[in-house]
Amino acid sequence: MTHARIGIVWNPSKVEQDVLQDAVSGVFGDEQDVRWWETTPEDPGRGMAKEAREDGRDVVIAVGGDGTVRAVAESLAGSETALGIVPQGTGNLLARNLEVPLNNVRAALERVRDGEPRRIDLGWVSYDGAEHAFAVMVGFGIDAQMLVETDDDLKSKAGWLAYVEAMGRALAGTEMTDITVSVDGENPIAVRGHTMLIGNCGMVQGGIRLLPDAVLDDGKLDVLMVSADGPLQWLDTFRSFVWDNGIRRFFAGGDEAVSTESAQHIAVETLSVELETPLVFEIDGEEMGEVTSFDVRVDAGALLVR
Repeated sequence: MTHARIGIVWNPSKVEQDVLQDAVSGVFGDEQDVRWWETTPEDPGRGMAKEAREDGRDVVIAVGGDGTVRAVAESLAGSETALGIVPQGTGNLLARNLEVPLNNVRAALERVRDGEPRRIDLGWVSYDGAEHAFAVMVGFGIDAQMLVETDDDLKSKAGWLAYVEAMGRALAGTEMTDITVSVDGENPIAVRGHTMLIGNCGMVQGGIRLLPDAVLDDGKLDVLMVSADGPLQWLDTFRSFVWDNGIRRFFAGGDEAVSTESAQHIAVETLSVELETPLVFEIDGEEMGEVTSFDVRVDAGALLVR
């Protein structure tokens, strides 16, 4: 990437500016055209990325956590401006799925400089009259409840391991509810469950792949609905994750995700969901409050990434 117009949208709470400036200078050189935008608590990056796009930047590098990356991606969707990522958060979910180096600012910048541009899908979710982009996954149930239960002080000290500590409390706080689902505009069906994840890519912290069929550029979103209720069904669900869709799949290769009675996998382009009980909802690892209904769609090839 030579003579590119570079925009840096950075979260000052995640990395010191002098450290970042030194790395940018070392990777791209002092002669490169670089402009800087700093995020604020009120705007995690949408306005800054929009301004960088309108300024004619060839690539906008999001430096921060998943919230910063999602905000920048939302503003770059549908454009020829590429997204670069310097992961500085706890989850770093899109960075993990794109195999961007973690915990190494310079290595991540080198990936932006040397990597081949590619287009990936973006998801959009609508609820309460607003639409939000997501690059990784949205959902409710254990995943969202785990975010609520995670201790912020432990999260700052232990990173993603804090989510593991929260899992037990999340399991205890998740309850079955009636759900009405419409897939790709078909007639709604009634089901019961407590967890639903809709993802553009499937790997989370620790290399765990919750959505084994999810591919960043296949024009589909992958859905996992979990209805395990009681020790035997939970055992069946974990066996499915660890063995059927984990170890066995790794060695056999090429198989589709295995659904069980308590864990169903499907691929969709659109999805409409209504909940009998309001549940906590998350977007790319950020807890968004409770929802009773939402609509999801895939925007194929919407985001150019480096």
